[in-house]
Amino acid sequence: MNESLTEKSIFSLRNKVALVTGSQGLLGRQHCYALAEAGAHVLVTDLDCKGCEELAISLTDEYHVLSLGCQCEITDRVSILRAKEYILDEFGRIDILVNNAAINDMVEAGAGSAEMMKFENFPLESWNRSLTVNITGTFLCCQILGTAMMEQGFGSIINIASTYAVVAPDQSLYANPDGTQDFYKSPAYPTTKGAVLALTRYLASYWGKKGVRVNALSPGGVKNGQNEPFVEKYSSRTPLGRMAYPSDYKGAVVFLASDASKYMTGANLVVDGGWTIW
Repeated sequence: MNESLTEKSIFSLRNKVALVTGSQGLLGRQHCYALAEAGAHVLVTDLDCKGCEELAISLTDEYHVLSLGCQCEITDRVSILRAKEYILDEFGRIDILVNNAAINDMVEAGAGSAEMMKFENFPLESWNRSLTVNITGTFLCCQILGTAMMEQGFGSIINIASTYAVVAPDQSLYANPDGTQDFYKSPAYPTTKGAVLALTRYLASYWGKKGVRVNALSPGGVKNGQNEPFVEKYSSRTPLGRMAYPSDYKGAVVFLASDASKYMTGANLVVDGGWTIW
């Protein structure tokens, strides 16, 4: 553990207590590592309890913090209440909440047929599922876990949004070199992430005088096995000339969680290699 960071720096999270949802995802794991590396004890949550426990053990072993894992379904109020009781029983408080869990249709995952992903044909079931997880799930976590922060008089909530909460998807990025298209970014993800920004501003105003800060982090696209034409097109539209690495957001998470951002609330921290400046 870096002693200068965990004990002396305004970026220190030494002995802070954090909960991360969706921690088994590509960025969720990195958020957990970032917080533990800065000294925080992390409650690792997701649908896969065993995976959460394994990640928590690795955090404890590598960073010498007390990290624990538990299952949490963010659309289930009872499940979130259990996670709340668990973290309060084990640590007595919650300092940091990272709302990371979400449904995201990704080009590398092959989310479905191109025709089905078009706005004209997008299934209502898929739309409703995204709203339930990305908006209602974030709302419930803020309501239940954020209320615990409000009652104790302090805390930092970090809602993970997206550049697609700020700008519209460019569907041409997903076109094949021959002009055909096998994937369209759906309307659900940008809509729900835009709502996350609105909720972030609402809560920042609502809880500001209660000592709870609420900010959003909007990451750009992460390189994760996408086809080369997509990577090249995305990179060419980014001032830094590349897609993000999964670890590129660790510093932003620590910043928003720590006293380094103690006069910051209701903000959307965009970390996208400059993608949204054009």
